[in-house]
Amino acid sequence: MSGDDDVREAQREFTEAVNMKPRELASWLETDESKHVGWRRKGTRGGESVGHESGRRIIDLLRRKRGEFSAADVKHMRKVVAYVRRHMAQRPSGDVRNTRWRWSLMNWGHDPLKAPLPPPGGRSRQALERHGTPPPSRRSPEPGQRRPARPGRVRQRPR
Repeated sequence: MSGDDDVREAQREFTEAVNMKPRELASWLETDESKHVGWRRKGTRGGESVGHESGRRIIDLLRRKRGEFSAADVKHMRKVVAYVRRHMAQRPSGDVRNTRWRWSLMNWGHDPLKAPLPPPGGRSRQALERHGTPPPSRRSPEPGQRRPARPGRVRQRPR
């Protein structure tokens, strides 16, 4: 993948992971809930959490034009995507509306009560909204399942 393709891929994944608008995220970051969740760096008593600091940077990134990203910006976009994916995989059971888990994700620009995060490398959220979910015949098989054989073909058994 070339450098430009790599940056475009990072931007695409970032815009899929961050599902809050800049103004919405800025309003959220002003709340008490936002300020009281997240990990703080060692030696920063009562300082800003890493996620809260990231949220301010995400607002800046969302307001920029496509060609204005530095290598450090692209690195931060990847960090945001990794955080959101990792924490979405740890979703607690039950109602998550008023949980620290949700509030922490929202500091990183992702509200889990909105549209779900597409799988890595999958179709973008905008494409899913435009076209809907593909028919079963066009979907990838679930992990551990095999794709059904197409009519007229004999599937070879692995040896």
